[in-house]
Amino acid sequence: MKPLEKLLKKPGSHLPARAAAAPAAAPGQGSGPGPRRQSLSRPPASPEEPAGPAGPQPGGEGRWLELRPPEAPLRSPEEPSPGGDRDRDREPPSPEPPPAARCCCCGCGCAPAAPAPPERLLAALLERLPAGGAHGRGCGAESLLDDIVLTHSLFLPTERFLQQLHQHFVLAAGSPPPRWEEGAGLRRKRAVLAVLLHFLETYKGLLQEEESAGKVIKELYLLIMKDTSLYHDLEDEILKLHQLVETVELKVADETPPPNKQVKPLFRHFRRIDSCLQTRVAFRGSDEIFCRVYMPDHSYITIRSRLSASVQDILASVTEKLQYSEEQSAREDALILVTMASSGEKAVLQPSEECVFTTLGINSHLFACTRDTFDSLVPLPEEIQVVPGDTEIHRAEPEEVANHLTAFHWELFRCIHELEFVDYVFHGERGRRETANLELLLQRCSEVQHWVGTELLLCESGKRAHLLKKLIKIAAICKQNQDMLSFYAVVIGSTTPPSPARLRLTWEKLPGKFKNLFRKFENLTDPCRNHKTYREVLAKMKPPLIPFVPLILKDLTFLHEGSKTLLDGLVNVEKLHCIAEKVRTIRKYRSRPLCLELEASPSQLQTKAYVRQLRVIDNQNLLFELSYKLEPGSQ
Repeated sequence: MKPLEKLLKKPGSHLPARAAAAPAAAPGQGSGPGPRRQSLSRPPASPEEPAGPAGPQPGGEGRWLELRPPEAPLRSPEEPSPGGDRDRDREPPSPEPPPAARCCCCGCGCAPAAPAPPERLLAALLERLPAGGAHGRGCGAESLLDDIVLTHSLFLPTERFLQQLHQHFVLAAGSPPPRWEEGAGLRRKRAVLAVLLHFLETYKGLLQEEESAGKVIKELYLLIMKDTSLYHDLEDEILKLHQLVETVELKVADETPPPNKQVKPLFRHFRRIDSCLQTRVAFRGSDEIFCRVYMPDHSYITIRSRLSASVQDILASVTEKLQYSEEQSAREDALILVTMASSGEKAVLQPSEECVFTTLGINSHLFACTRDTFDSLVPLPEEIQVVPGDTEIHRAEPEEVANHLTAFHWELFRCIHELEFVDYVFHGERGRRETANLELLLQRCSEVQHWVGTELLLCESGKRAHLLKKLIKIAAICKQNQDMLSFYAVVIGSTTPPSPARLRLTWEKLPGKFKNLFRKFENLTDPCRNHKTYREVLAKMKPPLIPFVPLILKDLTFLHEGSKTLLDGLVNVEKLHCIAEKVRTIRKYRSRPLCLELEASPSQLQTKAYVRQLRVIDNQNLLFELSYKLEPGSQ
């Protein structure tokens, strides 16, 4: 079982003072890449937990396609599952007369957005937007606009969405249909302008990867600029459109890429201090990175590659550097690309796979070899060495480590585009090049979890209880900083079997004050009733904050699997709204800047470099062996 998947099951406390201690699990398997795209951070739907808003079953009434209110309200993924004595003791609510159909966007009394075919939904949106365009939108229209812009890719590709927007503008500029009222053409143009503005504001840098979409946007932009005389009261919107188109720097297929493009470093890349101290910036599929590709004898070559490069492109660069002849490449000894984990697990990558750099495991590496030498591949020696001793965490104060964890994770969280969450859950393989930043944050969460176990197991026996106390302090400060991602990772890393969790003698040496504090942390991370305690605490926090991102992906997965997006050719508008609401919560978490006072002293820079380049053991078998050597009789 992958490390972060274990949080979806209810763990018992690992403190010896608790009566119901969880039994030690069997030694885990290595954390190698395994089957492709089986990401350790992608949480599956747990069978014992509620699955969010349940959608209609095939062949049922499909009431989500109707305008009448449902007989029972849909449950949000954030709400705990019904049941328990308290639920049974509640009196049923007094019957009320059935209300009129309400808007699913804001709950007001305006007419709700009716289900429609994908091609018709954009037209319905343009009809609902008022003549003022972006100014003074009608009740529910602004929310509906945001819903469709955020989720249109579920039922309509981005290029097709923009083409339809372009067609609506051209139709309004020509001879309008007879059914249109006088002035309807101008109102439709203004509505198109409002949709385009909101689309550009939402997508921004992501459009650099959409060559065909960029071409349609530029054509539509030129049409709008020709009609600027019709928009005297929308001068601000026209200026904003001009600025957005310039800022986005749309990439068109026939344009040449800019020369001397800067190469961005991935974290953990070469473990270079100058790279890890830099402020993190968002990655895009067209960005170029340096990458090491190893040979069977553990020598390596460094290649420069696009982040979204396919396996075939990577092998072409490797072959060129190794000066392989075309005849050699065509024979059976042609190179293949392999991922190798520290546990020794390996997998051959298919030539068509893309974005392999961000899906590698923590201590995984790329190897280029022939099929004859595949069986002889072994992990790098540096990944299986165990060197006990003091590290930076023993010198640094808990406040320093916690603050640098929060600062780094805030940088990574800010780099994630809100649409990456939608692409990660709903598009799978097709959305991989758009989810690089989210993949990196999920890898980092797993890395911090393994870091806790690594430090505890490599620590000297006399200092281990003190280190455990320091880690609990770090978790407490992260929670105080509203960094719930670091908080979760540290707590889970301290209790995940079979390594730190089974060190009974170490936990017994912990002062009672810290035992009680850690029990509170266990209760907060308890997944019981769909993480009810955590959700209640999170609801009381104000931005800026860093949520536990895997739980957001789990909620989106429940929304995705709980109801269909299309049925009988109609779009489930209510599902789109629920997904957009989840994305808007991410927007709210980042609505204010994070302010942490971090000194620039040499010791602080040393702590910063340590936190950003954690050295961890992710081999579960090796961790268990270390744990067993420390306390053979512990269970």
